[in-house]
Amino acid sequence: MGSSGALGTRARRTPALPARCVEALWYQFEEQGWDRLAAGDDWEEHGLVLSSAVGKPLDAANVRRAFRQALKGIDGINADEWTPRELRHSFVYLLSDRGVPLEEISRLVGHSGTAVTEEVYRKRIRPVIQTGAVVIDGIFGADPRRS
Repeated sequence: MGSSGALGTRARRTPALPARCVEALWYQFEEQGWDRLAAGDDWEEHGLVLSSAVGKPLDAANVRRAFRQALKGIDGINADEWTPRELRHSFVYLLSDRGVPLEEISRLVGHSGTAVTEEVYRKRIRPVIQTGAVVIDGIFGADPRRS
């Protein structure tokens, strides 16, 4: 899989991918073989799994169009109102809802600190601070009356 270079001069981040994402990318890579055959000599090899029908890097308009096309026909969703950015917001919300610390979420979305994450995603961040409770539970154990 290649990189689109979207990170520019920032340090490269390499987060682990969930198994179902890896499976989907392998499937896409295998399906891309048909695009290569169809394109013949017009295929441009860039080492990308997600590319145009002739192997070229996707631009933002290509990605938005394909994303909206994938959403068409889903009940309750107006595909024209959605962009791939909603996936990023969903990622933050799901991690926060499962108790992932804000510092870790900030790191995973590429922010240098938590201030930007809090500002941009303030409606999606679960307003629970668990660190103190976890540490105290570790020191004293669970409440024996609740066992």
